[in-house]
Amino acid sequence: MSTRTAVYPGSFDPVTNGHLDIVERALALFDHLRIAVAYNKDKPGGLFTREDREAMIAEATSQYGDRVSVDSFHGLLVDYARDNGAGAVIRGLRAVADFDYEFQMALMNRHLCTDVQTVFLMADEAHFYTSSSLIREVATLGGDVSAQVPPCVLRALNDKFSK
Repeated sequence: MSTRTAVYPGSFDPVTNGHLDIVERALALFDHLRIAVAYNKDKPGGLFTREDREAMIAEATSQYGDRVSVDSFHGLLVDYARDNGAGAVIRGLRAVADFDYEFQMALMNRHLCTDVQTVFLMADEAHFYTSSSLIREVATLGGDVSAQVPPCVLRALNDKFSK
């Protein structure tokens, strides 16, 4: 029996409880999930380094054991998926605006590689308005984001902004 593998790509800067909800639901559909931190090697930046993001995701998903792996990539997502034996890409949707963008990306990815399907999972209503950019903004201004991020991310945000 073959293992059904999916890739869940994103910047995850930082990973949120909304992302983790998508991870849990994707694992109900797939045997293995590769969480892939996307980065542009020619355009460094972000609140956290790629390595820090990978470490936070690994800590936040440790309860899933070897069903989840964390990696990073640059370049075409479909190439990464194909090179890592994934037959699907997981994308979380919060609003109609997300769908419009993600639908375009899914069609382009299918054009580039018909072997990799896109699976859309709707955000849980508890996380519908949560985004990494909003978390960064609120945390920068000293707001409480403890209900929207895992403990490891809250520690990292507090370390970064308590100085």
